[in-house]
Amino acid sequence: MSVTRARVVGIGHYLPERCVENAEFEACLETSDEWIRSRSGIERRHFAAEGELTSHLAAHAARAALTDAGIDASEIDALIVATSTADLTFPSAATMVQAKLGMEGGFAFDIQAVCAGFVFALSTANAMIVSGQARRILVIGAETFSRIMDWTDRATCVLFGDGAGALILEAAAGDGTNADRGILSSDLNSDGRHRDLLYVDGGVSTRSTGHLRMEGKEVFRHAVEKLAQTAHTALDRIGLGAGDVDWIVPHQANLRIIKATAQRMGLTLDRVVVTVQDHGNTSAASIPLALSVGRDRGQIKAGDLLVTEAIGGGLAWGSVVLRW
Repeated sequence: MSVTRARVVGIGHYLPERCVENAEFEACLETSDEWIRSRSGIERRHFAAEGELTSHLAAHAARAALTDAGIDASEIDALIVATSTADLTFPSAATMVQAKLGMEGGFAFDIQAVCAGFVFALSTANAMIVSGQARRILVIGAETFSRIMDWTDRATCVLFGDGAGALILEAAAGDGTNADRGILSSDLNSDGRHRDLLYVDGGVSTRSTGHLRMEGKEVFRHAVEKLAQTAHTALDRIGLGAGDVDWIVPHQANLRIIKATAQRMGLTLDRVVVTVQDHGNTSAASIPLALSVGRDRGQIKAGDLLVTEAIGGGLAWGSVVLRW
């Protein structure tokens, strides 16, 4: 039976010029390169320059994906930006990117699910393509988390970075089997009872900007349990298991979480695309960044079965299974 699949036809990423090594924090915090590496696996991260906004990062990544696909921005039907750090309260970062790309048609909107945002955006884009609402969708994850850090809190400020990744999904015919290329299944979840584990203590209604706050041990516990669970659920839906997976491309939050999740799935680290050491936690940008870097490294190849999974504030978590 012929079905419509949302297939990846282009990908790209962008990192701000400023690269911050762990050692830079030693001058202002009671920390060290060894302390940061041992607890997170992070060695460096990138910070946006003064005046460099989330929409700027997103537009750079979008242009890279369009070039990779050989597609003009005018051929895109929809643009989705996953972000928790949009330039303004409104309009959306997506409409700003739309303007920067010279898109005069189509539609654009943001999705906010914190670190799980890109998974939610992918699932949304897939539904739009499968339903026939759009043929080509540009999906972007972009963040400037450096703008919401408390620089006196060594437990959080050393973990996050800025960046953007983008991919283009295009409608393509499939046979309706798990051998098809494109998005094969997804699993989305949230539980607002855990909101105090990871949040920003400010916002529009509270008339303050706020800073990121996190209960690290509790987030770790939920992450390992829920990420393995959602990956298995998405695979089960299409009759596949962890042994069929070529690559896990996880949210790059913490190397210990990445290792523990892979172990729970019965997979070794050599089946995981890992970029956290170079980027830190870039929230909704981390999965598209890792996909783009993994492709550029030659790890991800056509026909590979990938599982992307992420968890973020809310708590919100989910996974997408796709064949490259």
